[in-house]
Amino acid sequence: MLKEWRHRRAVQRVKPGDGRSLKRFRWWQTLTRALFYLRLTNDDGRQAVYAVDVRHQNHSSSSGRVTAHLYLDGRHHAESTVPAVFPVEGGTVEVRTSGFGLKRCHYITAEGAEFQLVPDPASAEGRRARFDRAHPALSRCMGFLSVVVLVIGLVLLILQLAEQVTRDPEGVAQYVGTFTSPIDLTAWGNIVLGVATVAASTERALRLRYSRLLDGAAG
Repeated sequence: MLKEWRHRRAVQRVKPGDGRSLKRFRWWQTLTRALFYLRLTNDDGRQAVYAVDVRHQNHSSSSGRVTAHLYLDGRHHAESTVPAVFPVEGGTVEVRTSGFGLKRCHYITAEGAEFQLVPDPASAEGRRARFDRAHPALSRCMGFLSVVVLVIGLVLLILQLAEQVTRDPEGVAQYVGTFTSPIDLTAWGNIVLGVATVAASTERALRLRYSRLLDGAAG
């Protein structure tokens, strides 16, 4: 029920577009823009091309949220703050972001089937997808390594938090005792770990992978 309410709220946030043309993806937008496409065939047999354009640093002045733009056949069709739900031919397009990029950009049919939109070849997501097709084994290794880094980061975070919480003898420590983390990272170690976890979550975001536990902790 909560999911349905959120879905309705997202649909209500959609505003009509102004008809401007979709600008092509530029190489310097690699870290700041995501562009995905969806091709659908209408009942009359005509093909419609939808495009979802998200500028990660372009926030709505009123809400402070990132805005997703929907284009139809190259023209600005609609816009909404994220999480966004755009009604399209035969279903909806759902767009959600995280602190590292997109975590969802999917076409949901009226029957409930889900299909991820296709990234622009020039975008970071498109380049990552091309790398996956060209080097599937290496791509899987990179994905596995990203998960390992995030798991290590989560474990170390839990150890540090447990040590901090039980440090005060008059607080939780009087009930459960004090805890000393077996791993004590230096300042540089924490910096390296932080950079590694951000890189791992960014790599996962390029594949639209997101875990509230792993990627959420990294953010």
